[in-house]
Amino acid sequence: MIFDYNVVFDSLPLYFSGVLVTLKLLLIALTFGLLLAVPLGLMRVSRQPLVNAPAWLYTYVIRGTPMLVQLYLIYYGLAQFEAVRASVLWPYLSNATFCACLAFAINTSAYSAEILAGSLKTIPPGEIEAAKAMGMSRVKLYRRILLPSALRRALPQYSNEVIMMLHTTSLASVVTLIDITGAAKTISSQYYMPFEAYITAGLFYLGLTFILVRLFKSAERRWLAYLAPRKA
Repeated sequence: MIFDYNVVFDSLPLYFSGVLVTLKLLLIALTFGLLLAVPLGLMRVSRQPLVNAPAWLYTYVIRGTPMLVQLYLIYYGLAQFEAVRASVLWPYLSNATFCACLAFAINTSAYSAEILAGSLKTIPPGEIEAAKAMGMSRVKLYRRILLPSALRRALPQYSNEVIMMLHTTSLASVVTLIDITGAAKTISSQYYMPFEAYITAGLFYLGLTFILVRLFKSAERRWLAYLAPRKA
C-alpha cells in the first residue's frame, strides 16, 4: 500500500478549516463549562445535603452517560417535541454548532466540578485557619484563598480534562459539523482513502495535544512552583 501524499496536500485547506472549528468548539465548551463548574464544585464540598445532593446528582448523571448519547439527546432528541420547536429556543437548538457547544460544555462542567471539588478538599487546613485568624469573611475566604489555591492545584488534573475534551470534539462530526474528524470523513468518502484521511486527522490532533501539554506544563511551573519540594 502506497500512502498518497497528493490527496493529503490537496486537502490541507479543509483540514485547517476543521482545526478552526475544533478550536472554536473547544474554547467555547471549556469557557462555559468552567463557569458552570465553579459553583458546582463549591456545592460539592458543602456539608448541607440540600446543596450538595443536586450537584452530586448532576455530576453523577453526566459522567455516567456517554458523551455521544448526550449530544444526540440535545441535537436530535429535543427536536421531537412540538413545544421545543415552537419555543424561542428553537433557532438555537436547531443549530448544530450551538448544540455541540452546549453538550460539550455540560459534559466538561461535570468533570471539572469534581476536579475542583477534589482540589478544594486537599487544601491544607493551615491556610484556612490563617485566613480566619485575619478576620476574613466566608465570601472573602473563598474568593481570595480557597478558589485561587484550588484552581492552581487542579491544573494537572484539569489539563487531562482539556485534552480529553479536545478529543471529544471529534464527535461534532456526527451532527454535520466539519471539524478535523469531519474533514477526514469528507475526504475519505470523496477519494475512498480512509487511511490517508484519518492518519492526517490523527496527526492534527496529536499536534494540538502537544501544544496544550506544553502550555499546561508552563502554567504548572509558574503557578505551582511553591508546591515543589525545596532543595536542601
